[in-house]
Formats: sequence, C-alpha cells, structure tokens
Amino acid sequence: MALLFISIVVLVFGYVLYGKFVEKVFGIKEERETPAVEMADGVDFIEMPWYKLYLIQFLNIAGLGPIYGAVAGALWGPQAFIWIVLGSIFAGGVHDYFSGMLSIRNGGSSIAEVVGKYLGGGAKQFMRGFSVVLLVLVGTVFMTGPSMLLGNLNFLGIGSTQVWLGIVLAYYFLATILPVDKIIGKIYPVFGAVLIIMALGIAAMLLVGGYQLPPLTAENIHPGDLSVWPLLFITIACGAISGFHATQSPLMARCCGKESEGRRVFYGSMISEGIIALVWAAAAMSFFYGTDGLSGALDAGGPGAVVYDVSTSLMGVVGGLLAMLGVIACPITSGDTAFRSARLAVADFLKSDQKVLKKRLIVALPLFVIGFSLSLIDFDIIWRYFAWSNQTLATVVLWASAAYLVQNQKFHWIATVPATFMTAVIVTYILQAPEGFQLATSISYPIGIIAAILTFGWFMLKGQKHKVKEVLEG
Repeated sequence: MALLFISIVVLVFGYVLYGKFVEKVFGIKEERETPAVEMADGVDFIEMPWYKLYLIQFLNIAGLGPIYGAVAGALWGPQAFIWIVLGSIFAGGVHDYFSGMLSIRNGGSSIAEVVGKYLGGGAKQFMRGFSVVLLVLVGTVFMTGPSMLLGNLNFLGIGSTQVWLGIVLAYYFLATILPVDKIIGKIYPVFGAVLIIMALGIAAMLLVGGYQLPPLTAENIHPGDLSVWPLLFITIACGAISGFHATQSPLMARCCGKESEGRRVFYGSMISEGIIALVWAAAAMSFFYGTDGLSGALDAGGPGAVVYDVSTSLMGVVGGLLAMLGVIACPITSGDTAFRSARLAVADFLKSDQKVLKKRLIVALPLFVIGFSLSLIDFDIIWRYFAWSNQTLATVVLWASAAYLVQNQKFHWIATVPATFMTAVIVTYILQAPEGFQLATSISYPIGIIAAILTFGWFMLKGQKHKVKEVLEG
C-alpha cells in the first residue's frame, strides 16, 4: 500500500507547488470585484464562504466517475495511479482552475460562452449544443446509477429502481430551480465532508488489513488485454481530467467573493477528487487480490456490486452503509447540478433572466423531459458515449485556456501541453472504439498522434497571427 500513500502525498504537493504556479501564471487580482458581488441576484449569484464553495465544487465534480471510473481503470493495475496523479496535477487541475477563473473574469458565464470568447464564434456555437447535451447525459447517468444502487440496497424499504428514479428526478428538479443557497449551499458541504471521511476510512482499513497492490510494471496486466493507450485515459476521466468539471465551475464562479479563492475551490477540488480515485482504484485491485479477481467481480455484478462488497467488508455493516450512502450522494449531487448547469447554459444562450421562477421553469422542464427519456436507454450505452464526449469537452476547454494565455502573453504551455496530449487521446479513441470507427490500432495510433501535432501547429500559427495583429493595431 506504500504506492497509494506516496501517490496521495505527491497529489498534495502538486496542489501546494504546481497549483500555486498555475495561479501565478493566471494572475489573480484581489481588488477585482467578482460576479458574486457585482451581479448578486439571490438565485445563482450569491457570495458564499470559500470552504463551502470547495466542498460544493468537490461534490459537484465527484460523481460516479472517480469511483466507477477508477474501479474500471484498476484493471490496468498500478499504472492507473500514474495517470491519476499526473493527470490531476498537470491536466485536470489546470483545466478546472481555468474553467472557473475564466468564468469569474467573464461575469460568471457558462463554459460555452467562455470558450467562444477565446476560440471564436464557431467554437461557441458548437460548445453551446455540445455542453448542454453532455450535461443532460451526465444528469441521466447520475440519475440512473444511484437509483439502481438504492433499489439494490432496498433503502427505506423501497426496492424498486423505478420508484427511486422518480424520487431522484423530483429532487433534481427542485435543486435545479431553487436558489443555489437553499439546498446546494446547505447540504452539499456536509455530504462533501462525509465523502472525504469515508474514502480516508477505506484507505485506513486497506492499510490495517494488510492488503497488497499488484506490482507496478510496464507490462499490460489488463485481464481483457485492452491497451493502455488510449483506453486508460478515457476510462479514468473524473479522477484525472474531466470536461464535466468545466460545466460545474461556473456555478461556483458565480459565488466566489475573491479571485484568491479560486485555487482552493477549483484546483483543490480536482486534487481531492484525484485522492478519491486513488483510494477506490487501490481498493478495487487489492480487495479482489489482483486484476483477474477484480475482472471476475465486475463481470458478476458490475462496479456497483464491487463498491458494495468493498465497503461492507472493510468497514462493517454501519461503516459500509455510510460508505455506500456517500457513494450514492456523490453522483446524485453531481446529477442535480448537471441539470442546473444545463439550465444556466441555455439561459445564457437565450439571454433569459433567471431571477424569475417562471423563466427558470420554461428552461428547465424540457431538459428534464429529455433526461427522463434517456434514462430508459441501456445505462452502459449512455456511459460509453458520455466517456468520450466528456474528454472531448475537456480538450476544448484546455485549448481555450491556452488561447487566453497566448492572447494575454502568459506562459501558455501549462495548458497547451495537456491540450495536445488530450487531443491525441480523443482522436485515437474515437477511431478505434466500438462506438466509433472500429479501426485497427495500426491506423488509429498514428492518425491520433498526427492530429494532435497538426492541432498544436495550427494553434501556434493562430497565436503568432494574434501577436502580429496586436503589434500592428498597437
């Protein structure tokens, strides 16, 4: 278990050192008035303490991804740890920080509007549709998953997944239309703290129980012989980098009282999520005595059953129930904010004032009708398309962040390098994935790398043209 705790320590140091560097590159301005103060409306723009914002943001982004994704990613063994650690520090943390801070700098705008400002009108139109579709997919996934878990647990004597689906949907609707401080601001910090405590509890029991991780090796130990590249980088998204986070950051950007809170709220939440992913990956691969045992458990009952077995076995009945509730609360509290973010994104596009309840209902109701319809589709199909679209969104946001840095003559490499890497990942994946073009790796690998290089070259060329234009106009 030494590797797990070393990885956690590296993540913490990443927050302290690299997070501070990213903040310095961005250039916070303490005297600048934030949207929470300047545009306060009592509904979406409400100033709250930074520690509440951190816990809310953490719970918003920590859905099924860092748990289910980490469990699935654990099939590659400790190699997953490398991606979680490096991804969280150098890709996910940068992505989350800039998506939040650029929203603050642009009046709390939704991520589509932010991307459009720095990448142009075409990118804005694409992102408007793409981000809303992704958010509804996320809301549907995080509606269906918890409902199945609650039904399997027969929680409160209700064993029907469909009944729980109705209850969760009703809650989502209230959380979407009510002011952000009425439900989200009150209960999210509590559940966020519970999730952290439960993960640390499981990590402690792994240590006490003497569980052992498989050895770290360059060899591919996935039982299904699935390649590390690019599948690992798509499978573990929310524990390393996730585009969904960029849709959530504007929610808290509208509530930050100072720009200096951004590193703790946005970058800090990503690092915390990375720790959650590390713990669940370690638990999955050690509790079942290696990747072969984990593969059998996943085949038998899926990731939900794996989480339940690990929780109850390591922490007893009470501890296991609390851990499971944390796992259930986690996706529920991402699903409701997914629909809330979708409402705000559509409202930004329509320029609809959301202070009036009637206008919030007009935007929200169609989104929930679509979400409920999608919930009737097979969960695995929705999740596969969510995984790729999620990483595509993350890549676009990284390129927008890099464009902002270039336009402001700042050190753009902190965003350009992970953006180029993720471009290679998503292009390669969609070319060879079952839901994509199903091409051989001999074709998908080189095309993915070439696409990333060409995108990087195009970006650098556009950046140089922007600098020349500034000089001529100056």
